[in-house]
Amino acid sequence: MTDLSTLWEVGLPLAGAGGGLGYAKVRAPRVYWSLVGLPVAGVRFAATYRSTMDVCGLTVQPSRLRAFMVRTVARRTDVQPVPPKVRRVRGSSTGMRVTLRLPAGLEPADVMAASERLRHAWGVHSVNVMETKPGFVELRMTGYDVLRRVTLPRRVPTGSMAVPVALREDGTAFVRDYLKVPHALTLGANQSGKSMYQRNLIAGLARLPVALVGIDCKRGVEQRGYAPRLSALAVAPEEADGLLEALVGEMESRFDLLSEQGAADIWALPEELRPVPVVVLVDEVAELFLVATKKEEERRDRMVTQLIRLGQMARAAGIFLEVCGQRFGSDLGKGATALRAQLTGRVVHRVNDKQTAEMGVGDIAPDAVVTVLTIPPDRPGVAVAGDTSGGWSRIRTPELSSAEAAAICVEYAHLTPAVPRLAPYRPVVRVPVEVHGPIPLVKPIPATD
Repeated sequence: MTDLSTLWEVGLPLAGAGGGLGYAKVRAPRVYWSLVGLPVAGVRFAATYRSTMDVCGLTVQPSRLRAFMVRTVARRTDVQPVPPKVRRVRGSSTGMRVTLRLPAGLEPADVMAASERLRHAWGVHSVNVMETKPGFVELRMTGYDVLRRVTLPRRVPTGSMAVPVALREDGTAFVRDYLKVPHALTLGANQSGKSMYQRNLIAGLARLPVALVGIDCKRGVEQRGYAPRLSALAVAPEEADGLLEALVGEMESRFDLLSEQGAADIWALPEELRPVPVVVLVDEVAELFLVATKKEEERRDRMVTQLIRLGQMARAAGIFLEVCGQRFGSDLGKGATALRAQLTGRVVHRVNDKQTAEMGVGDIAPDAVVTVLTIPPDRPGVAVAGDTSGGWSRIRTPELSSAEAAAICVEYAHLTPAVPRLAPYRPVVRVPVEVHGPIPLVKPIPATD
């Protein structure tokens, strides 16, 4: 009887602890990883590092000097292959980071090619390899699927034109920095999370001292809610034509200012002379390309030419493009490929056809096309982000409703700058007026003497 009571007293707390850890693994993966996953992964990494590197082909033969020292000083006949030297190991709430010094004969591409084998060997969710400086790489290991429930890290890179909009699969923030990547193309099918990405982007931009310009030819169903924070808005192709022409005129006037001041871009101007940066948000770019009659072709060609001109030259004038659409292909018409070439940043969500995936990332990262085509429909917000440097990663945006994004635009409406050339396209904001007492049906007529 005593043995049974002792077993009950010891087993009940252990069962409770095991159940708590199981619950934490599903509901609070950060807590589970910090308490259990990280220590286990650290021990496994330390115990199997050399053998794992050897079987993964990430070792090199030692130099003659090293082999001589081993045989003469250490008095050993067997000379082991040399793996990358571990310089630093850091743990975090999402994974573990290891800095490696590559020996002569290895390059970062060799480690990247073995990342999937390293993931299975150390029992982590993913292994991403980043080159930090010549001869050094960083293994960014994540202990669980951080894209399942997106929570942006507290510390994110900041800048005058930088907006954190999503989470990378390595646990770091995906930051849209317009000073590094001035123009971008975002693609995605219906229910893929493209609108969620735009909401997070607009919510971040609304907090910055920039002018936001919207072009939404679907009668403004997406962007009209952001009107309090927009300096200009076009909701039809006819309005978009005039607005793009005004933007080109604004760009040319800024070039005149740069020429007078001898500056290369607006950031080289004194603060009192610097014009406000402008971010142009184009929703559903196909509406600008597609025409129903021959009469509309002239307007289409003019709008596409204006977009291409902005993409080619507007960066120095502080005008940036965010072009979005469900699909993008050469069948849109003349100028589609030329416009794509100016859009350095690429974010591609789940798409319905291979051509759109290839037009989105095929020219900058061909190996990312397969990843785009395998995004499941039950993971909205998951996308592949890349740029012309060739690097790419999977990202996912946090949930943000259109009402929440609109509320942020109302909160920061006081930051909306007035751009005189864009004044004719300034949206009319209807502010609800609080009325006390019953509302009269007929305006009363004042009494006369």
